[in-house]
Amino acid sequence: MMTMNSHKPVMVREVLQLLRPQPGEVFVDATVGLGGHSVEIAPRLVPGGWLVGIDRDPRALEVASRRLQQFSGAMRVTLVHADFRDLPQVLSARGLEGVDGILYDLGVSSMQLDSAERGFSFRFDAPLDMRMDPSAAGITAAEIVNRWSEMELRRLIQEYGEEPAAARIAHAIVQNRPIFTTQQLASLVAKAVGRRGGRIHPATRTFQALRIAVNRELEGLQEAIEQSIDCLLPGGRIVVLTYHSLEARAVKRAFQRLSGKCICASRTLECQCGAKRLIHVLTPHALKPDAEEVARNPRSRSAQCRAAERLADV
Repeated sequence: MMTMNSHKPVMVREVLQLLRPQPGEVFVDATVGLGGHSVEIAPRLVPGGWLVGIDRDPRALEVASRRLQQFSGAMRVTLVHADFRDLPQVLSARGLEGVDGILYDLGVSSMQLDSAERGFSFRFDAPLDMRMDPSAAGITAAEIVNRWSEMELRRLIQEYGEEPAAARIAHAIVQNRPIFTTQQLASLVAKAVGRRGGRIHPATRTFQALRIAVNRELEGLQEAIEQSIDCLLPGGRIVVLTYHSLEARAVKRAFQRLSGKCICASRTLECQCGAKRLIHVLTPHALKPDAEEVARNPRSRSAQCRAAERLADV
């Protein structure tokens, strides 16, 4: 069961150092979750600031609302049930033409992992759901597992899970359908793959692939990060936390293109990506949590932090 004590926002010190929130500024937490980062940002916007929090999980927004209520007298707090890809529309609807800072903390939240009924984790036996917005009518993990062809499953697990044994796993799934629960799937994958050395369960990459597909996590991610730059005021800053290589690659490419570096294939004779210099990248190499934080919060071990500043002369 999720508790506030078990929720530990990742790399808070680095996020605050990079964002530099100041009194009276307007900030967006585009994936507010339980508000872990926002409760650290908010007191730095007092007095007179405005914090806009966006999340597609209505349960998370309820928790974030309670945690941020303490700041309502000294600043403005607005929480919105939406997808981070809708950031420009969310801001426009509230009359905001630009903001001073934007934070993205991508991936699945602690509450989602620790809520057994959500079906994100094989630590609990639960229906295969994995929707970040359980109120949405989108596809569930169970529907993917039981309806997709073996070829489609193999491609999904290979591309989104970066799983070397994707073919064996896909074949085992098709041969053992129907599959409706997390532990049923996890046991099946473990049997197909065989026990591996290391810290992660053999089903971890398969569950990651399904979660990404259900929530369209990579769909338009690079474009979303790029369009968020247009939402920053000159000198405004963006910080993005990622948790696997596919997210990290999309963010890195977005920052490269908007810092003026061509991201076209090396064999391309003429640039087709439209690279333009709108930002200064503040993190030439992604920052990672230190050993002390990883020991305190093992879920932070895969985190990477990237940041950039909107140039004032463009």
